Amino acid sequence: MNFAKKDYEFLKEIDISPRNLGCYVNGKWKANGPVISTVNPANNQPIAEVVEGSLEDYEEGMKACAEASKMWMQMPAPKRGEIVRQIGDALRDKLQQLGRLVSLEMGKILPEGIGEVQEIIDMCDFAVGLSRQLNGSIIPSERPNHAMLEVWNPLGIVGVITAFNFPSAVLGWNACNALVCGNCVVWKGAPTTPLVTIAITKIIAGVFEKNNLPGAIFTSLCGGAEIGEAISKDTRIQLVSFTGSSKVGLMVQQTVSQRFGKCLLELSGNNAIIVMDDADIKLAVRSVVFAAVGTAGQRCTTCRRLLLHESVYEKVIEQLLDVYKQVKIGDPLENGTLLGPLHTKTSRDNFVKGIEAIKSQGGKILTGGSAIESEGNFVQPTIVEISPDADIVKEELFAPVLYVMKFKTFEEAIEINNSVPQGLSSSIFTQKPEAIFRWIGPSGSDCGIVNVNIPTNGAEIGGAFGGEKATGGGREAGSDSWKQYMRRATCTINYGSELPLAQGINFG
Repeated sequence: MNFAKKDYEFLKEIDISPRNLGCYVNGKWKANGPVISTVNPANNQPIAEVVEGSLEDYEEGMKACAEASKMWMQMPAPKRGEIVRQIGDALRDKLQQLGRLVSLEMGKILPEGIGEVQEIIDMCDFAVGLSRQLNGSIIPSERPNHAMLEVWNPLGIVGVITAFNFPSAVLGWNACNALVCGNCVVWKGAPTTPLVTIAITKIIAGVFEKNNLPGAIFTSLCGGAEIGEAISKDTRIQLVSFTGSSKVGLMVQQTVSQRFGKCLLELSGNNAIIVMDDADIKLAVRSVVFAAVGTAGQRCTTCRRLLLHESVYEKVIEQLLDVYKQVKIGDPLENGTLLGPLHTKTSRDNFVKGIEAIKSQGGKILTGGSAIESEGNFVQPTIVEISPDADIVKEELFAPVLYVMKFKTFEEAIEINNSVPQGLSSSIFTQKPEAIFRWIGPSGSDCGIVNVNIPTNGAEIGGAFGGEKATGGGREAGSDSWKQYMRRATCTINYGSELPLAQGINFG
């Protein structure tokens, strides 16, 4: 069986076939669910077939994963780090092919596809160092001949449910930390990007096999909502990391909380860039274009709201409109393309419906505003002049639609920034130290990411990634995000022969 297009032949280099089994359970590839076709969003033509997993496949995988967990958590953390280092090297060897697959199946342009895979590699490097720094602490005890320690231990099994827009990077943010922290991982990739899930899993599985370790340490399933529901309900999974919409994330959180499990949520964003009267306009415009147009507006950190000081409003709009005319729309695998397709036909339909809602709520289309007639899911990058109070502005329209609005004072800009339900990313362009420090302080942005003179998107892995409010409150990737993948134990040790009680209590 051959691929439908010669352009897809590179997939053989990462062990992708025209027909693929979609589950890696108990160290074996198998699948007993429905057969689906994954499509290229640039032309909506099939790429390959995937046999999805069934609940029986899931249960087989979980039994093996629970057994493997007993061994994996006992392995010294630096040894686990060595395995993750090898995973990073194996991914690095296939960086170009994997990046090309991300672009082909998801629709983001090739530099972004390669950059996404690089992000997993960077996370592997980060986690290797982390494996020697899972430090506890010694706490002074008020009682004589007592020591008080804080110790971190693995949770056991971490479930990772990822979304189509970053079909591989989000796995890296979670799995690299989870693995070095001593957890097994169960990954459910997005239903519309199964080839990425399979290709990444094959590389990871190869490392475990090479080291004679149980493949069940890393379990992977392609499938629909029933697999996600099973992960959410499974008491063997101590932490569920979910990336997706706020609506679905809330359902996941409620399900996991009912069994007293832990939840790590990365949900919707509605991110604003503020341009002050003293801003470097050229720098701001470049940043806005990347933040609003990149990944066709399908990043959770995409800039959706542009807040312009009234004194620079016309100048910024004029420059933005000029740049938008030069944005090349087309095949994401072609050199020079800046705007690829939306991921699905449904996404394209939602864009059209969103434009209708914008117009009905008083929005004025400054440029764009239409779907492009083609085989693919292409739309025009769009700029809309609209009131910050419009209902549509409070929602996350997952497309390259940028809302622009005026403000008079710094305080008004912060109020608009904080007025939406979501709280992921934000940025301000200014040279004033007093504005910068108020912006990042307690009365400034209420987001988890608070930038200055850079876009809302393109976060580095060294910092903790996540947001507040309807974004879910989770933190992944760098800083001390690793603590979410471990359980903390406070240990008090009496090495004397007396029994002094805390708070000076005398009990008999």
